[in-house]
Amino acid sequence: MIRLYTDAATKGNFGLGGIGILVVDNGHTDQLHYPLPPSSNHAAEFEAVLAGLSYLIETGRTTSVILYSDSQLVIDALTKRYAKHYADYVTKLLPLVDQFDLLLWQWVPDRQNRGAHTLAQQGLRVAEQQAARP
Repeated sequence: MIRLYTDAATKGNFGLGGIGILVVDNGHTDQLHYPLPPSSNHAAEFEAVLAGLSYLIETGRTTSVILYSDSQLVIDALTKRYAKHYADYVTKLLPLVDQFDLLLWQWVPDRQNRGAHTLAQQGLRVAEQQAARP
């Protein structure tokens, strides 16, 4: 089973951000990080999952996947297929979810998501560097 870890980091609760994606597939790892424009931390967490699922779809890995996130909001939204203040994100997520033969998700504490967290911090640094350029 492919393991997908996602995380987000923002500078402040509304600020520049970054996302981290760690894929562990049969002993091989893919490590990705991307900058985000200013957003809330919750929105950034949704962006991380969207990017992670999209990456797996683009690389043809849609058989058996377990998604790990330290965002209880995202995990609850996937379980309920609803999030009151983040309905737009759920609307984007559900068609991606449906492209997997088997997709499970699980909340993990921060300490079990360190790889994705470190990548998200790298994405945040890229966002800060981009913002500092004239």
